[in-house]
Amino acid sequence: MIGTPMSSRQSASPPAILVVTSQVVSGAVGGRGAVFVLERLGFPVWFVPTILLPWHPGHGRGTRVVPADESFSALVDDLAKSESLGGIGAVITGYLGDAGQAAQVGRLVDAVKSANPQAWHVCDPVIGDAGGLYVPEPTAAAIREELVARADIATPNRFELAWLTGCEVDTEADAIAAARALGPERVLVTSSPALRRNSACNLLVGPNAVIAAEHGLVPDAPHGTGDVFSALFTARLLEGHGEEGALKRAAASTFELVARSVKQGSSELLLHSEQGSILGPMALVSSRRVLEKPRIA
Repeated sequence: MIGTPMSSRQSASPPAILVVTSQVVSGAVGGRGAVFVLERLGFPVWFVPTILLPWHPGHGRGTRVVPADESFSALVDDLAKSESLGGIGAVITGYLGDAGQAAQVGRLVDAVKSANPQAWHVCDPVIGDAGGLYVPEPTAAAIREELVARADIATPNRFELAWLTGCEVDTEADAIAAARALGPERVLVTSSPALRRNSACNLLVGPNAVIAAEHGLVPDAPHGTGDVFSALFTARLLEGHGEEGALKRAAASTFELVARSVKQGSSELLLHSEQGSILGPMALVSSRRVLEKPRIA
């Protein structure tokens, strides 16, 4: 439950954001993309890598370095006892290196919320895409049971929403129903079914409204858009833009970053050279309020 309205979270000094996800040596996926975006927007960031990879697996096989269970648990112990934990305004959780990390990360989320009851947990359940699961099924299930269950906001893509709920997500109405079944108070569905042709839709399903933000579809988008989008949305909420404003700004930045990167022939998001798209995107994103059909008891 989010105690403070999202539109009234703005303050003179931005809170820290704790990011728990993967780390790559090369590229802009996982923590590299999320941390860059958040710090560029002025937020101090705590970063807990769950795995170290040379690059995104889509670029080829590479060595996976996963912290030993004992070491990861000890790190969580240290962080959970920190006297600075109350300065964290949001926790973003993403890709996990193995199933056992889910309970440890959940413990860290609980510690942050104990130190600051107003902090949000934004769960990006990074488990797969249209090609299927790209983590072992026990890891996906652990994310659902330990992290999605704790989330104030979840940001699954269309495939992830369908897998986590066991529901079909073929239409916008399907996406809304599945989002309501997922559990968190707010669910932001990336790659939700769009009403317009050749468009991408980000669908925010909240307790009082459903808002859709649509923009043009860019073929062959680079990896890492979900990580960046979740970070942008969280940052814009913390800045006090409100749900619709945060959704439109996050969608515009992500779309513009993707379009500019593809135009330059890059297989990675060009965050370093396209920082203007993070700070003040020029892309047009349309938004609309979705009228839900009355539920039949």
